[in-house]
Amino acid sequence: MYTVRQATAQDWPGIWTIFHDVVRRGDTYAFAPDTHEAEAHRLWIETPRATYVAVEGDAAGGEQVIGTYYLKTNQVGTGAHVCNAGYMVREDQRGRGLGRALCVHSLGVARDFGYHAMQFNFVASTNQGAIKLWRDLGFEIVGTLPEAFKHPQNGYVDALIMYRLLAAG
Repeated sequence: MYTVRQATAQDWPGIWTIFHDVVRRGDTYAFAPDTHEAEAHRLWIETPRATYVAVEGDAAGGEQVIGTYYLKTNQVGTGAHVCNAGYMVREDQRGRGLGRALCVHSLGVARDFGYHAMQFNFVASTNQGAIKLWRDLGFEIVGTLPEAFKHPQNGYVDALIMYRLLAAG
């Protein structure tokens, strides 16, 4: 069984392993596939308002990071009531419902932080598993950016903007 908690400095090696694996494939995130570790740390740890991890094991026996997400304010000023989040799951842990659990957790944290809505700015249209999950969790596609994502196998594909208010469910 796993636990979701706020990330600590000791979690970074596990987060970096997941980040590097996901980003190097180039099929879901717009980050450069060759993103260096220092830049990844800035993007996933330093810039967000908070970063969380899903861990298995215990502190005494050694916890392993099996998933992670960040939560940040999407815009400044009059748009600061909308947050953004990004999720990554270790490859060998996919299919366990961990992505869903991380998103549900993030929705609760976002409410606790006082956000009014959550927006995903750039969901590759080829990422059908994520799109189905986000829709199941109440997100709607509110915009399409034609051919905005360069997929390594499929070439230029649409990127979707997905949005949900946080007051509901």
